[in-house]
Amino acid sequence: MQLFCETPGFDIRPNVATIGFFDGVHRGHRYLIEQVRAVAAGRGLASSVVTFPVHPRKVMQADYHPKLLTTCDEKVSLLAKTGVDYCMMLDFTPEIARLSAREFMSILKERYQIQALVVGYDHRFGHNRSDGFEDYVRYGCELGMEVLLARAYSYRKEASETEGTVSSSVIRSLLQKGNVSDAAEYLGYDFFLDGTVVGGYQVGRKIGFPTANLRVSDSDKLIPADGVYAVHVHLEGVRYGGMLSIGYRPTLANGADRSIEVHIFNFNADIYNSPIRVSFVRYMRPELKFGTVEQLVARIRRDEEEIKEVLSGF
Repeated sequence: MQLFCETPGFDIRPNVATIGFFDGVHRGHRYLIEQVRAVAAGRGLASSVVTFPVHPRKVMQADYHPKLLTTCDEKVSLLAKTGVDYCMMLDFTPEIARLSAREFMSILKERYQIQALVVGYDHRFGHNRSDGFEDYVRYGCELGMEVLLARAYSYRKEASETEGTVSSSVIRSLLQKGNVSDAAEYLGYDFFLDGTVVGGYQVGRKIGFPTANLRVSDSDKLIPADGVYAVHVHLEGVRYGGMLSIGYRPTLANGADRSIEVHIFNFNADIYNSPIRVSFVRYMRPELKFGTVEQLVARIRRDEEEIKEVLSGF
């Protein structure tokens, strides 16, 4: 996949495209991109996605802090795995926000060689998002751009909350409830956090469970609900099992400092300042306050046994 962060000019081939923010690059997004690739192949054209590095609402509202499923770099990496030929990264500016749908489509045609546009079943663009699919078709006819309506993607799994239309907002809601298992079903992969290992209070080491304290690389990245999770830890190309805690460590009177700590199984090395990825496998329990440190340690030992059992199946 070629990534264009500026107007590509004559270097880009005529192509079929779709537009979206693509937060999470979930199953629904990939289904849409599959349709783009199929249309492109049928017409002998390249395939492309048009997206933005920053959430459009954040550009328009300076105080808005989105809870993102993926950072821009993570999104680009996931898009590359779809097999699409081009990713056109457009800076969403106030000037672009003021464009009508027709004006925006004209830019896509003239600057980015987009010959056909596949529109998501519920996607709207342009100033005030007032136009709909029939309007896009009409503008396309005027501009010499074919406009096609994508088929909607629906996912269903028995005995699960994951039923109905897949969307980034539904996945965010699941994660904010700690439901990482159903979120993974919608995403098509385990939700993950990338960050750096930073120094902590060293309490875990003193009670026999040393932890790596994770500082997430992007403040806009969504952090799942407080609690204890079974996770996979990716470090220097090796995957380890681990148990992760998100919260305020109430037994240890941690105050208002929310932490993300992971105890890595069968691992003992100094990894301060190292990049790390944790992938969430299953929510185990809520954060609890214990009467004594001994009670906390006993519960952590139980967590370790249960989590190792869970991870043995993955």
